[in-house]
Amino acid sequence: MAKERVDKILAHEGFGSRKDIRKLLRSSEVLLNGKRIFDPGTQFDSENDLITIDGEEVDLHGHIYLMMNKPKHTISSNKDGEHETVFDLLDDSFKTPYLQEKLHLIGRLDMDTEGMLLFTTDGELTHRLISPKSHISKTYLCCLEHPETPEHQQQITEQFKAGIEVGPEDNESGFLCEPAFIEWKDESTAHLTIYEGKYHQVKRMFIAVGNKIAYLKRLSMGKLELDSTLALGEYKYLTDDDLKKLV
Repeated sequence: MAKERVDKILAHEGFGSRKDIRKLLRSSEVLLNGKRIFDPGTQFDSENDLITIDGEEVDLHGHIYLMMNKPKHTISSNKDGEHETVFDLLDDSFKTPYLQEKLHLIGRLDMDTEGMLLFTTDGELTHRLISPKSHISKTYLCCLEHPETPEHQQQITEQFKAGIEVGPEDNESGFLCEPAFIEWKDESTAHLTIYEGKYHQVKRMFIAVGNKIAYLKRLSMGKLELDSTLALGEYKYLTDDDLKKLV
């Protein structure tokens, strides 16, 4: 990793503006690898160097990877004038200037959809996961408004597997879905696995077969499943093993 200026690094980590960092270097004991520094332009390697302020080690973030169990009635955005956003549910430690700029969502969920939502600062991973070429699976728990007969369930299974045409919604035109796979749990509940993520896609797929979604929850992306210990609105850091399940 290329070295960066100490004032830039500390500003990213929430220690204030670059002007504030210059004052901090004069008023506090800031040590780089055990040696006190005063120059805000001192070069720093966040992977190999150690920085302390008044004896406390600064916890410098590498890339951040979070999983949230998204609740209903929250917006998958970092700003919304009317509704609570998923970023509002994060601790203040994630609201430094650097993270407010860099932390973003890997895909989105509709306001009334629950379940797995991923946050990261890793733009390369995000691009890889959301690219249509990646063909990353997403599985949803779908609860329907109306029960389906076994015969119609079989028809739906075949239509989804073949790739169903969905109609337009709002300003979005209709499109032909890629093949999707459904596992019926009972007459009105199913797990649906898709490999794309277009606007209201799951809802539009069931509308196309004469039904509607009453409740929708994302259960997994790739081989990574929603942590069952996370209550709605809670989140956790992803482990290295978790990340391997995404790629």
